[in-house]
Amino acid sequence: MQRLSPTEIDRRQRPSAHDRILRDQDVRDRTGLSRTTRWRLIRAEKFPKPVKLTEHAVGWRESAIDGWLASREQAQ
Repeated sequence: MQRLSPTEIDRRQRPSAHDRILRDQDVRDRTGLSRTTRWRLIRAEKFPKPVKLTEHAVGWRESAIDGWLASREQAQ
């Protein structure tokens, strides 16, 4: 498994003009990863950090999730 540097993860999280915000269930459907697994990977800097939407809500930029999925495909 290829480990992404914090700089690479940050670069992949930059918003594009048409970037959507994906909520927890959308990210789970796309990645197949549970919430707990995603948070463990975030702490290990192996998964994109979420964007804080409100005091109690977070989401992920679609481009960050797509970039992470593409990096996983390249690692195989």
